[in-house]
Amino acid sequence: MRDRPGFQMASTSVRIDAVTKRYGDSVAVDGVSLDIAKGEFFTLLGSSGCGKTTLLRIVAGFLKQTGGRVLFGETCIDDLAPQHRNTGMVFQSYAIFPHLSVVDNIAYGLRARGLKAAVIKQKVDTYLELTRLSHLGHRKPRELSGGQQQRVVLARAMVIEPDVLLMDEPLSNLDTEMRMHLRTEIRALQRKIGVTTIYVTHDQEEALLMSDRIAVMRGGRLEQVASPHDIYNKPGTRFVASFIGENNFLPAVHRGEAGPGHVRLELPGGQFTAKLRGDLPSGTLEAAFRPQDIELRSPDGGDGLIGTLADIQFLGGTVRYAIDLGGGHLVQVAGSNRSGVALPAIGSRHRLDVSPAAIALFNPEAA
Repeated sequence: MRDRPGFQMASTSVRIDAVTKRYGDSVAVDGVSLDIAKGEFFTLLGSSGCGKTTLLRIVAGFLKQTGGRVLFGETCIDDLAPQHRNTGMVFQSYAIFPHLSVVDNIAYGLRARGLKAAVIKQKVDTYLELTRLSHLGHRKPRELSGGQQQRVVLARAMVIEPDVLLMDEPLSNLDTEMRMHLRTEIRALQRKIGVTTIYVTHDQEEALLMSDRIAVMRGGRLEQVASPHDIYNKPGTRFVASFIGENNFLPAVHRGEAGPGHVRLELPGGQFTAKLRGDLPSGTLEAAFRPQDIELRSPDGGDGLIGTLADIQFLGGTVRYAIDLGGGHLVQVAGSNRSGVALPAIGSRHRLDVSPAAIALFNPEAA
């Protein structure tokens, strides 16, 4: 470890190889395989009960999988106890020792390893500086804010220089403002340190903001593994399209080819051309497109869906429009509020223009 902040911590890749966890007849994790690169910030994202925390606890060694392997680098760690896996763990609850100062909390793991006092002081001072706690080292946890306590926990997990940092919903107990602030802090610190990080959250915004890659989980299985950009813009399944961000879903009928890699679709209110992102799904089709990918145009001429403006929600910098296509189909449109531009009138007719590349096609029966 260097004498100043900014060093790159020794780290490792992680391989989760066909890992399964059963509780009787219930399957919590179902044959999950992942390769996490050295130094990567990797997020397990999903709703409660999807298996993400169970998988994290298997990596930590707190749970034993029913099948499959976990490897750090090329070494299988399945038979190693948690304290011998060299992982740092940040839990949802702070788990700070209330009778110890900030310095003593951070130093706890180092003292348990029997390091010399001078080495402990140097390491603790480094992480006090990295987490901006140098001026609070003498304080007890009760004298700290929630955000400061969370930084103590983070410093305590990192100061032992783990091969892998494991974080289980670490920001869920904080208020919105503090949570948003710490997201940025944690990500910046992880980039500076370079430790391989597996992060669990149900908050999609948190996952998109912080991650190098995201694994979306449902029912113990992986739905999609990709970068935040591709998870959002190229959802691999209908579940991911509905879970990440907001999408409009409309029934679609295939009306033939429209040039290489493009198909013609009939939807409620009109027709679209869509760019295929793979093979055309079989069976019933459903088209998905995001509110911000829609432009409101004149209803005269051109491709698009024709509908009536049913509602306007003014949100300051953005404006949301609800367009009624008839037959119970309502499409949400998100636009920018620009000074000097008048809002359209309720009841006015509009054509919805969407780029072919912004349309995703799914089989709703496969969701």
